Amino acid sequence: MLKKDTIKRFKVKYSLLFINIFLIFSACAKDNSNFVVNSPDGKLTVEITNKNGYITYALFKNGKALINASKVSILPNTKSRIKRSSLNSENKTWKPVWGQFSEIKNHYNELVLDVDLEGAKTKLFVRVYEDGIGLRYKIEKYKEGTEADFYCEYNLSSSDLFYSPNKENEPLGPLSMNHLLAAKKERKLVMPIVVEKSQTSHLSLLESDLYSAPEFGVINFNINRVQKRLESSNKATLNGKPITTPWRVVLINENIGDLVTNTVPLNLATPSQIDDPTWIRPGKMLWDWRVHGYKTADGFTYGINTESYIRFIDFAAEKGIEYFLIDDHWFTKVTTGHFEITEKLDLEKVSSYAKEKGVKLMLYYDRKKGLFGDENLYAYFESLGMSGIKYGFMGAKVSFTSDAIQQSSKNHLLVNFHDNPVPFTGIERTFPNAITKEYCHAQQDARKAFTPRTFIKMALINAIQGPLDMNNGNFDLEGINSGLRKKGPRRPNTYFSTVVSEVARSLIIYSGVICLPDAPEAYEKKADLFEFIQKLPVGKWDESKVLDSKMSTYISTARRYGETWFVGSVTNEDARVLDIELSFLEENKSYLVTYYEDTKETHGIKSPETYQIRTEKIKKGAVVKAKMAAGGGHCMWIRPE
Repeated sequence: MLKKDTIKRFKVKYSLLFINIFLIFSACAKDNSNFVVNSPDGKLTVEITNKNGYITYALFKNGKALINASKVSILPNTKSRIKRSSLNSENKTWKPVWGQFSEIKNHYNELVLDVDLEGAKTKLFVRVYEDGIGLRYKIEKYKEGTEADFYCEYNLSSSDLFYSPNKENEPLGPLSMNHLLAAKKERKLVMPIVVEKSQTSHLSLLESDLYSAPEFGVINFNINRVQKRLESSNKATLNGKPITTPWRVVLINENIGDLVTNTVPLNLATPSQIDDPTWIRPGKMLWDWRVHGYKTADGFTYGINTESYIRFIDFAAEKGIEYFLIDDHWFTKVTTGHFEITEKLDLEKVSSYAKEKGVKLMLYYDRKKGLFGDENLYAYFESLGMSGIKYGFMGAKVSFTSDAIQQSSKNHLLVNFHDNPVPFTGIERTFPNAITKEYCHAQQDARKAFTPRTFIKMALINAIQGPLDMNNGNFDLEGINSGLRKKGPRRPNTYFSTVVSEVARSLIIYSGVICLPDAPEAYEKKADLFEFIQKLPVGKWDESKVLDSKMSTYISTARRYGETWFVGSVTNEDARVLDIELSFLEENKSYLVTYYEDTKETHGIKSPETYQIRTEKIKKGAVVKAKMAAGGGHCMWIRPE
């Protein structure tokens, strides 16, 4: 007689065999022109068709079309013929060096198609996860000098609405296809595009693993006015060697906020290329740039000088803030291999003092004042005792950015890219020293581009591509609005926010470093509120989730570290009460929650610095009514009693 555990193993073995046979049957076509591959849970389906020399894909969820038959190709004006197919699958987990999760599940089914392109040999990979898909080509044999174009259509419903980042302006959207077709001037859409579907599903269109193919440049999206479809392309001139394209990615989630924590782009990225990443540490960072001109109660005025930087370092050491960033104007001129440092700054003294205090330094550089030489730049920064580089105004140049990341890693430098850089989705897995980037509008420049509504749009659109350097966390809102800062808003009284909202934004926007833009004294005046930011274990999260969100209206995000939860919520220009159900807590356990809240008197312009803090006991399932002022926010620090 068979034992129970033997019978169990027998059932599991033959159940898996049946599933594999089903997948193989689904992927193999009777006429070698139609192929199907499903997600591991069977809810997503991708159909591939090869007809009249073209390859098309279609995406379905539970039998309903999300993307109708759409062309995909790699060599322009070349007929495609699928010759063979095979199936792969994987179900493993991996641990990122830092991130929104301490462990990520990589579970997919993959269809691999051998494609003949009039003599050129390629493979088309179709990888299907439970919440997204990826398409990529590998070109194995072709003529040197071939012009490649990774072209992909998105045949969407006419009722779908589109959103897109818009550099340092408010993100575009909602835009309908009819709106885009009727516009006299073509709207330039960039990744990640968010598609809001009438059937409640949300999509995001982007790419991942550009590191594998920097020859292709940044993905471009256009509107095909003839076919009335959205399309994307990457072009490259090939050098005769086998090459793998980036992944074309489609994320699929019912709730729009889940697109921000979707791990498909990371799973598609090349694994870490850094053998020993122990020197890479996420954290919080003070920043000098926005503090210039701030006057303290003891008569000191912050500027670009040794005394100001010593104050920053002392405060960072006292509050457990890991980094201090020295921004532009610390140097006046650059020549090959040499920086001319401003006469008021003793950089060597500042570096030595920071090391003594246990504070790491990051240093800014761009090419506007001369060329140091990138081949020596990173080694020089390391020799100065720097732990990172903020690279400004390099432009959206893929090969240059890829090289900068790799050279930084060789010299043990974190790298933060400024001013609308290459999105490079997934690069933080491949090179975890790529700690953040300003792929958004950072605070305090043009207020027209940074309002409570716009913040929420960026948190639900720009943030999908990866970590953002947005510089949230201003506390001296009245002082900033009065125009006393040298680098404040261009128009006074246009900063619409509350101090609690600023704290919540620091949690909501995910980054490897939280860059804090205000003066140490501004934080010290509200030390009880600053406590929430102090306690954030930046980049060390075990779990992250968007609890509730609505485009342009509100967002509520929760992140867990061990048994402790941090929750941050913000609203747009309208005051509101948001019901937050604490269903994510453990059963039969009592928790202490500290609330950081707007008050009845708080208002994003009239009274932005009014707040209250209180503590109570709660349990799983409790519903917290988060009351937020206009432009306001709400925070919770939850830990076991």
